[in-house]
Amino acid sequence: MHLLGHIVRFIVSALVLMFVSFIVPAFKVGGFWSAFFLALVIALVAWIIEGIFGKKITPFGRGIVGFLTSAVIIWLAQFVVSGVSTSFIGAILAALVIGIIDLFIPVKTPFEQGISGRENKR
Repeated sequence: MHLLGHIVRFIVSALVLMFVSFIVPAFKVGGFWSAFFLALVIALVAWIIEGIFGKKITPFGRGIVGFLTSAVIIWLAQFVVSGVSTSFIGAILAALVIGIIDLFIPVKTPFEQGISGRENKR
């Protein structure tokens, strides 16, 4: 993935975190930059956990283990990113809402999957 694609994903993740902050009462994000850095920290920690334990335990792995891992990562990230505060229940609710939103946001775009909508005409 190109650098621009990563930046767009982090911006979308920051917007999702700000929306979750608006919905979940025990999960607060100070502003866009706090949400952006929170998205970076979550992605970095998930990448490290995936490298150590494999894909099944990461927040991207489905199931209760991935869900609880996501909640723990969100709760721990508040200590690294300024402007973020949550209780553990708030982190669990935020992980639930983020998981539900993740169901509706496609993981890959058609361009990344090789489907461009244009056919080569020769």
